[in-house]
Amino acid sequence: MYNQLTAYKTAFSLAMEVFEMTKEFPKEERYSLTDQIRRSSRSVCANIAEGYRKRRYVKHFVAKLTDADMENTETQVWLKFSLECQYIKEETKVELYNKTVEVGKLLGYMINNPKKFCSK
Repeated sequence: MYNQLTAYKTAFSLAMEVFEMTKEFPKEERYSLTDQIRRSSRSVCANIAEGYRKRRYVKHFVAKLTDADMENTETQVWLKFSLECQYIKEETKVELYNKTVEVGKLLGYMINNPKKFCSK
């Protein structure tokens, strides 16, 4: 199952941390920064899950993982905005950014080794 993949578990944990962090963001950010960072962090998980379900098709699997990696990078950008807008502290940004790097490495491994995850 997709939810047993280390990449999924790590990304899900990150998305939940982002959710908790953004509860403290100003209300005027609700439909902009808060929404964007929550969506991108959650999309990583969704794309991993979708790709896993289509792992019979290697190209589709890799495409979805690439989408997950793209969303993960977007989350990094929103973390930087969160810091620059002074909504989070440097330590929080570094901690969460490091988790996005970990997710990126896991996704990179999966993208470069799809046959280890795909059905025959």
